[in-house]
Amino acid sequence: MSGLPKLNFPAIRLRARRRGDGVEVWDSLRGIYLVLTPEEWVRQHLIAYLTAYCGVQPKRIVQEYAVALNGQPQRADVVVVGDRAEPLLLAECKAPCIPINSRTLAQAVRYNSVLGARYVILTNGLRHYCCECRDGEYVQLGGFPDLSGD
Repeated sequence: MSGLPKLNFPAIRLRARRRGDGVEVWDSLRGIYLVLTPEEWVRQHLIAYLTAYCGVQPKRIVQEYAVALNGQPQRADVVVVGDRAEPLLLAECKAPCIPINSRTLAQAVRYNSVLGARYVILTNGLRHYCCECRDGEYVQLGGFPDLSGD
């Protein structure tokens, strides 16, 4: 996919097609072609990583998970659900050119105030952050740059 940056994920193979002036990528979870935006490029890599390297079953991954926030419909990029469809992990994906900072974390925390997932991942494909919600506080897990000083 020329024009899209190499991400800090293992390489993946995507089925793509030209459509007019753009490119569409096959989303195997939803069974449809989607416009290949920079954010979608990141999302597809994250999903491939979760399934291939973290052992998440594809049927447990929900994309664009509906979140009603203050009466307004919002969508979390990726949510991994458990046996009873309860959210376990919420992931917010940004385009590689968008920095991951405290605003990104605030967005994910707002979504998670409704969903109640234990883990939150923030990624732009180049930088990744993972936090665990412990007693209402978000604790950044080790090995990741600190978000508090951006």
